[in-house]
Amino acid sequence: MHCFGEKNTMARTDAEILGRDDVNDMDAILALSNQERDEVIHTVQDNADALFTWDYERSRPPLIKLYEKAKNSQWNGETDLDWSTDVDQEKLAAENPLTPTVEGWEALGADFTGTSFASWTNKEWLEYQIQSQNWSLSQFMHGEQGALVCTAKIVETVPWIDAKYYAATQVMDEARHVEVFAKYLDTKFSGHYPINHHLGALLDDIINDSRWDMTYLGMQIMVEGLALAAFGMAYQTTPEPLLKQLLRYVMSDEARHVAFGVLSLKEYYEGLTSAEMLERQEFAFEAAVRMRDRFLQQEVWDHMGVPVKEAISIFKQDDPELKNEDPFQQLLFSKIVPNCKKLGLLDANDGWLRKRFDTLGVSQFEDWVDTGEEYELLDEVAKDREAESA
Repeated sequence: MHCFGEKNTMARTDAEILGRDDVNDMDAILALSNQERDEVIHTVQDNADALFTWDYERSRPPLIKLYEKAKNSQWNGETDLDWSTDVDQEKLAAENPLTPTVEGWEALGADFTGTSFASWTNKEWLEYQIQSQNWSLSQFMHGEQGALVCTAKIVETVPWIDAKYYAATQVMDEARHVEVFAKYLDTKFSGHYPINHHLGALLDDIINDSRWDMTYLGMQIMVEGLALAAFGMAYQTTPEPLLKQLLRYVMSDEARHVAFGVLSLKEYYEGLTSAEMLERQEFAFEAAVRMRDRFLQQEVWDHMGVPVKEAISIFKQDDPELKNEDPFQQLLFSKIVPNCKKLGLLDANDGWLRKRFDTLGVSQFEDWVDTGEEYELLDEVAKDREAESA
């Protein structure tokens, strides 16, 4: 069992974990970018053994319940979404209250004299918003393919039959998610972006690790946890009915996926030593930082012909205090933090991960509902079917 407060467990430094001394070193963050933008096939070494189990006894009731829920809540991306919906992306961007305008910047007292933005009109700001939309959905799509591959790995590597059963349903879910995001980008929006370096590096690390529980932690808790929050914010802010329904159904699936991680790892982590827990804490911290770093949208600024460092500086994204106070970025961790707490990751080893989350400004979410309890409330597919049969 892991013992909280055990003193002989030595944590690595932030530099050893992240490859930089300062978690907010903007030069180090921006020095990393996707150099394979035209790459079609990406190969990652998978170091895990595939496990068979000859024990078919159904011994984990929470996973059995989750598996039944998953079987009953499957949906078809071709027939359950109305793809005949007309989407005017430019109109959507123009009507979005978050789209910057020249008049809006003037009202805020912004002075772009001598910068790349000095000549920008509302046309350029509108195009920036359109490209941001393309970028965001592209990263959602790439992340979902990462989940597809990782969950297939969980089917192979997890030793419990109940977990293999459920993970197989998630493989189907993730294929459906990649399918619908790709179709929406191809038929309703105006372009794809390649995977962001920080997201890609995290996915590579998750797949590369030989331990089955690290695949769970990296994907089910961290990547899927952030995605669930991000999808929720996108759902709340988009007025577009097709995307709204797409996100609504994807979130129904994602809540089960995160719950799968919470329910499985809670049992497993109860038997780990402090040193083993520390390895998981360090991995969770590294994953959190990488996911935060990807939201700088370097690829969008490149597309718009603006030097990335200039844009980051002008909009104060290089200010650690302002960055950590950004409510959008903070809310992205609203699912991750309570789930980490439920797993014992926040407080193991004298609260090592809690202290690191403090530096990111996200610890305040620790008492929000964890997804192990929440997933049944988010089953929008079941709600729609009940309404249809009423």
